[in-house]
Amino acid sequence: METNDFFKDAFEYNYHFNQELIQLFEKEKQNIPEKSIQLLNHLINAQQIWNERILELQPSVGVWEIRPLENLKNHNENNYSKSLEIFNSTELSQKIIYKNSKGIEFSNTVQDVIFHVINHSTYHRAQIASDLKTNGIEPINTDYIFHKRK
Repeated sequence: METNDFFKDAFEYNYHFNQELIQLFEKEKQNIPEKSIQLLNHLINAQQIWNERILELQPSVGVWEIRPLENLKNHNENNYSKSLEIFNSTELSQKIIYKNSKGIEFSNTVQDVIFHVINHSTYHRAQIASDLKTNGIEPINTDYIFHKRK
């Protein structure tokens, strides 16, 4: 599998399981712990912020901003579409210069950023699964291999 195809597939995986988590949150709306709501918003916001950094735009959302649950599906869909646009218009080896949330400037390749976004999302989905289970809600299995088996 070519690198671009691998990353496109990884973002499809990310998108798919974010959508499934949002559906679970909608179904269990009254029972979802606050920490899980914060983490889901955070991982969706972070992907949007990284997309905007790659496109040299000012971040339009706060990294820990809480948005209405009914809007998260659309934000996740927009992130996925924007990520695919980036693949089609940007070299993975291209360096981007950006400022983190504390205003410190850094430079990384688009490929580094893309891998970070996938890894970051996976990390927080695992935290959500743990939090849900602790609070008596059966989490969904979001392992990458389950995406590949479909």
